[in-house]
Amino acid sequence: MRREPAGDVGRAKEMDETLAEFFRRTILKIPMTEMMTVLKTWNFLSENQLQTVNFRQRKESIVQDLVLLCEENRASLNDAALLDIIYTQFHRHQKIWDVFQMSKGPGDDIDLFDMEQFKSSFKKILQRALKNVTVSFRDAEENSVWIRIAWGTQYKKPNQYKPAYVVYYSQTPYAFTSSSQLKSNLPLLGQALTVASKHHQIVKMDLRSRYLDSLKAIVFKQYNQSFETHNSTTSLQERSLGLDINMDSRIIHENKVEKERVQKVTQEIFGDYPQPRLEFAQYKLETKFKSDLNGGILAEREEPLRCLVKFSSPHLLEALKSLAPADGEVISSFLEGPSVITRSSKVGKGIEESRRTCEY
Repeated sequence: MRREPAGDVGRAKEMDETLAEFFRRTILKIPMTEMMTVLKTWNFLSENQLQTVNFRQRKESIVQDLVLLCEENRASLNDAALLDIIYTQFHRHQKIWDVFQMSKGPGDDIDLFDMEQFKSSFKKILQRALKNVTVSFRDAEENSVWIRIAWGTQYKKPNQYKPAYVVYYSQTPYAFTSSSQLKSNLPLLGQALTVASKHHQIVKMDLRSRYLDSLKAIVFKQYNQSFETHNSTTSLQERSLGLDINMDSRIIHENKVEKERVQKVTQEIFGDYPQPRLEFAQYKLETKFKSDLNGGILAEREEPLRCLVKFSSPHLLEALKSLAPADGEVISSFLEGPSVITRSSKVGKGIEESRRTCEY
């Protein structure tokens, strides 16, 4: 038997059971400590309606009352999707985010951007290509828009419980997407982003993290590197070098010089501030071998050897920061953006010529 929420008068026609279940499951996953904040941000239920709900009862009962209020307000699928977007914004760290970079064609002019036109174009492209797909938008800070996509197929309705999310910042070439199990839809998603934002091409960057704000800080160059934002008037000699003033005076001068070098390299690459939170990164490695010895499999090979070097860590940039003195040039490339580093080093009796292309 269905319960009536307090103060419910003349309730509208009963909500479709599928939609009611979507509301129920969406509200149920909201922590009680965040419930009122999320509901007020959603702004679908009035203050008077919220006051009729007893938030001290069991959560299942609270959810049932809220669903009935949504039914009273004749809530739609889009209203439920907006609530899910807001929940995801509060818990964005629960997803793994990828970064896509777009570019314009040669000679393309910079067009005036219209957010409403972008939304309309993006939605039409997906709906024309795929019969069953639900697309919802929510404007956010910094001229960004959150896009929720529930994918279906030509024969199945959209799965509202496994949506993909896209965060696009207007007038920039970057879009952030939550990793989706439906890899087959990535080309269509890329096409919709490219056309709607009036770009020519889109590529996936080799950069992933649960921390969306950190990814944004990296691609928009918002992290605090010393050579960009930090003007220090304190010399390296005046800073702590990690040496105990009571340390034995017989410590050789080279040790102090080395510590100064380590600190200088680390500060130049990373600055004095905490690093953006990054968990995954990778770069491509192309290697050719040359040798004075005749013959051999590697000597006869014309094509370079190609491999992909992957890094992962709970806090990758802080981990790399501790290694900065070991190979500051390579590590710096992760912060500077795509670059090419060429160097030669002895490998056995031959010489390895490495062309390392660092990418996000």
